Amino acid sequence: MRKRYRTIVYLLLGALAALALALLGTYQALVAVPEEYRAVVEADPEEQRQASDELLQQAASLASDVRQQRDWEAWFTEAQINGWLAVDLIENHPDALPEHIRDPRVAIREGTISLYCRTRRGGTETVLTLVVEPYLDEPNVLGLRFRKVRAGMMPLPMGGIVDEVGKAARDLELKLTWRQADGDPVALVTIPFLLDDEGRTLWIERIEVRDGELYLAGGSKRPETAKERSE
Repeated sequence: MRKRYRTIVYLLLGALAALALALLGTYQALVAVPEEYRAVVEADPEEQRQASDELLQQAASLASDVRQQRDWEAWFTEAQINGWLAVDLIENHPDALPEHIRDPRVAIREGTISLYCRTRRGGTETVLTLVVEPYLDEPNVLGLRFRKVRAGMMPLPMGGIVDEVGKAARDLELKLTWRQADGDPVALVTIPFLLDDEGRTLWIERIEVRDGELYLAGGSKRPETAKERSE
């Protein structure tokens, strides 16, 4: 009888040890920091500030082109976007992020953009990663194919992302439709055409995600000119 009890105890202890190892592995995967995120978040502060200034200058130039009703194009590098997120977002838009989100960054690779941020829930900090494939479905209709979402190194279900994107679209009053591509959810977001009370309309006609760079091109025209352009 004692031998049987001892065997049961050993089995329970073995199961408990296996569970502990599994939980430890889960925790380690949860708190693991992706190397790609570590590289961009630990960039030199002076380089980040310079990159942020470059992005603001390019954005001002783009706004000028749009106001003058002419074709425009813009390049934004990974370093410039991360510099803006590290400097200008924090200094001039401190309330833009939810309280539990900090240190957002991006990594731009051929065809995809990885979005990162730190978050803390229940005393545990983790890095969230969302990999998106953006493309232009048609002029002014942005397609966002969600490839993967992770907490640390742990895959997460896409349902939460779908819900959050839907909520954001409703809050911003954007037209949003959904489709699927090989099991991945794809959001189609219609970007508003109208720029101002003068009737200028914005057209985005090209999006390219290159290695380390995001390229955009389009135009700004009067309504009748924009209509002719669409025919």
